[in-house]
Amino acid sequence: MARVVSFLVFISIALLVLGGMHAYLWARLVRDTGLPEPWRRAATIALVIAALTIPAAVIVSRFFGTPLARALPWIAFVWLGVAFLLLSALVAIDLVRLAASSAAQLRDWLARAEDPPPDPARRLFVARAVAGTTLAVVATAAGAGVRRAGGAAEIAEVPVRLPRLPRALDGLTVALISDLHVGPTIREREVDRVVEQANALRPDVVAITGDLVDGSVGELGGIVRGLARLRARYGVHFVTGNHEYYAGVGPWLRFLDGLGIRVLRNERVSIGDAGASLDLAGVDDWRAGQFGDGHGYDLGKALAGRDPERPLVLLAHQPLGVEEGVRQGVGLQLSGHTHGGQIVPFNLAVHAAFRYVRGLYPVAGSGSHVYVSKGTGYWGPPMRLGVPPEITRITLVAG
Repeated sequence: MARVVSFLVFISIALLVLGGMHAYLWARLVRDTGLPEPWRRAATIALVIAALTIPAAVIVSRFFGTPLARALPWIAFVWLGVAFLLLSALVAIDLVRLAASSAAQLRDWLARAEDPPPDPARRLFVARAVAGTTLAVVATAAGAGVRRAGGAAEIAEVPVRLPRLPRALDGLTVALISDLHVGPTIREREVDRVVEQANALRPDVVAITGDLVDGSVGELGGIVRGLARLRARYGVHFVTGNHEYYAGVGPWLRFLDGLGIRVLRNERVSIGDAGASLDLAGVDDWRAGQFGDGHGYDLGKALAGRDPERPLVLLAHQPLGVEEGVRQGVGLQLSGHTHGGQIVPFNLAVHAAFRYVRGLYPVAGSGSHVYVSKGTGYWGPPMRLGVPPEITRITLVAG
């Protein structure tokens, strides 16, 4: 019951935000620009339809397998990205104008000067100029973002010194895939490309740090099945992200196990050979405990009974609990979840919410590190603006 209530609250907030965003866009792009009829009516109807396509796309993609169900999410989520960029740009412009107006009023008050009479023609000209320029800039940026998100992932080469790593394992490589988000707009083509790129790296280990899917096994199993072609000397390993729990985590874990992908649920495995090896641990998503059924982040369980002299790499979807992991011997934590911000200026909010957002971070005074992937796919708008998708080749260095 609590889960149903939480879902309804989430949906209500999402719809309110969506409605408020489109109301603001209407005010700035239609009302303030003084569009004449019939353009005003047409623009208003277009904005209403655009807003409705977003919840419609979520529903249609879940329950129908028609061509419309595959096309509508693209249209809806591209528009969502465009609307977000428009909103961000217009709010920023309004804040600048408000600051300038306030400064002018303060100056006039100090000089005891009278405010100039309003000029409706000038105000209309400025509104139309701002709207037109903003639309042109956002359209260009959105096009570049869609193209980047739909292209091949960048290969990030990241050497990391791992405490206590045996010399025999110096140079061991981990191909890190994170946040692929197979779903309405990420399909077979993208999965095949990721597999080809990862296999071309000839990694010793493949690590998938969660948020692999946005849908059920019934919807996406045939697409995800392509990951069975991933090849690594010491196997492919997976930990859950928060989106697996939205998509039906139990069936997905069984499905991935059937593909030969080792799911690490608060446990660890040995990587290497009898003469030289390291511990690879994996934990459930940071907030998995709210879903019950024995799920939940439990680093203590994953590390119970381990030899503290052995090198340790941890797979954890969210870049949280890093300092506690270091205290328990983690030399390197591999995470995702943040997408590196995915779309400028949304990255500003991500930086405010997380200490570790993208790239390699040393953990002060410990010799340990955390690496946060920018993500291999995307979530929501099929856009990557200022933050390209990546597959990371981590090279472990001894000493």
